[in-house]
Amino acid sequence: MAIQLYNTLTRKKETFVPLEEGKVKMYVCGPTVYNYIHIGNARPAIVFDTVRRYMEYRGYKVHYVSNFTDVDDKLIRAANQLGESVPAIADRFINAYYEDVTALGCQKADVHPRVMENMDIIIDFISQLVEKGYAYESAGDVYFRTRKFDDYGKLSHQSIDDLQIGARIEVGDRKQDDLDFALWKAAKEGEIYWESPWGLGRPGWHIECSAMAKKYLGETIDIHAGGQDLTFPHHENEIAQSEALSGKLFSRYWMHNGYINIDNEKMSKSLGNFVLVHDIIKKHNPQVLRFFMLSVHYRNPINYSEELLESTRAAFERLTTSYQNLKHRKEASTDLTDTNQEWLEKIAKLHQEYIEAMDDDFNTAKAISVLFDLSKLANYYLLEKNTAVEVIDAFTTQFEELFHVLGLTFEKEEMLDEEIDALIEKRIQARKDRNFQLSDQIRDQLKEMNIILEDTPQGTRWKRG
Repeated sequence: MAIQLYNTLTRKKETFVPLEEGKVKMYVCGPTVYNYIHIGNARPAIVFDTVRRYMEYRGYKVHYVSNFTDVDDKLIRAANQLGESVPAIADRFINAYYEDVTALGCQKADVHPRVMENMDIIIDFISQLVEKGYAYESAGDVYFRTRKFDDYGKLSHQSIDDLQIGARIEVGDRKQDDLDFALWKAAKEGEIYWESPWGLGRPGWHIECSAMAKKYLGETIDIHAGGQDLTFPHHENEIAQSEALSGKLFSRYWMHNGYINIDNEKMSKSLGNFVLVHDIIKKHNPQVLRFFMLSVHYRNPINYSEELLESTRAAFERLTTSYQNLKHRKEASTDLTDTNQEWLEKIAKLHQEYIEAMDDDFNTAKAISVLFDLSKLANYYLLEKNTAVEVIDAFTTQFEELFHVLGLTFEKEEMLDEEIDALIEKRIQARKDRNFQLSDQIRDQLKEMNIILEDTPQGTRWKRG
């Protein structure tokens, strides 16, 4: 079997064949670090971390690069508003990014390059484009001659004559053509800048990824990935820059995840409905948010709401409860051999279905449905009068292995003391209100979190089990 993935460039599923056998060169566009990441940033982080994990599970050695945009108009505005330097803003929110995505189960990239640390290669890249006639200087700015690149529009499947200028392609009198885009921007008063052959300034947005992908992965890579919103103009411009310079195919496969809606409306800062991961994981188990993101195929849009996240939590807990029940049962199991094979074959069949789901364009939604089938099978097995250690071990191994591929764990979330106290107060009030159902629900919730309650004449006390 081979992995099939949907290639945005060709708009069809293709069999994945790496440039070098057994190795994958993968570049994922990272965030602009001027604030905490929102769930729109979290989705590609989770999705392509999962792609990487599955590639490694299937035996590939993945060289994974994901950049930080630490020089940008948004960073400059944030620095001016807060009275801090651009590097200080970038450092703070890069650290915040690591905290958030680590909580979401994402592994660090092999390299997380930053624009400010790669200015020399960016300037050199632009200089070579100027020398080849693909770029020109105008009053301290440098622009790419878009119409000179014959294949422009091949990723977004648009004719260059019909293209509408993207949000980050500025129209200005300095350009020779409205479709030309900035490679270098002359410094304005009070802005951060670097010295260059064209005067003081800083890079445009698109050039950084082309330059850093070339430095860390080479002229041609296997997979370039990011959010659907990056297809045009960002990734289209990356292709133009990179292929104009090298004369070679930039990336063999392009992968893009779908949009996120908030309460059935497209997430937008103009609508004020964007949600920060930093805030979500204060209230919810980060693993549940990851599970939620993977419950929908990565290319499809996903709708976020508090209600959906809560139902996802209940679904996630059904899986973890099955696993915990298996672990508890193992102590009472015996080494039976006469009925083991039938169960082992059922488990192996579900494992194969999981592989088939993930091989089919990383269909995590279908893979998760297989996990629920595994859970149902495990629950049914635990109804057996006699259970075998071999079968219990086979179940738990599958849970652990397949959870790990999705970046999920069975570790229970550690509650803070003040959170426990708040829940106890809520339970006390529920008992006063004779809402015994809620009271029992809170007690059971705390018990699941390994918190033992003791109702005494002096009040309710708790301890960790």
